[in-house]
Amino acid sequence: MQPRDRLSAKEIQVASLVWQGLTNKDIAAVLRTSEQVVKNYLRTTFDKLGVWTRLELALYVASHGGANWAAQFGRAVTGSTSGWSATVADEGARMDESALLAEGKGKAAAASSGGTL
Repeated sequence: MQPRDRLSAKEIQVASLVWQGLTNKDIAAVLRTSEQVVKNYLRTTFDKLGVWTRLELALYVASHGGANWAAQFGRAVTGSTSGWSATVADEGARMDESALLAEGKGKAAAASSGGTL
């Protein structure tokens, strides 16, 4: 039995959303729950997988199939029964990506003008 086989469906879902780059707030919105509940899922997931950080969790998911991670061991995290919406998750990931791009442009502009951020 692999460590990931001990995860609940919600823990798998949260881990997948972390891998996609969503914040706790974004994950809470997708799951329609509170950020504290997301933190609880993360804590138990970390314990079960033997990881310490979100980065380690994302690397674990990536090294075990990434997008197909949940499907590889027979647990689906999508669908109406789980409340997970790929569209909402994609929008959250795009928002994070847009924010990073905007931040990068701001740093480039500041560097070219001789200023600092």
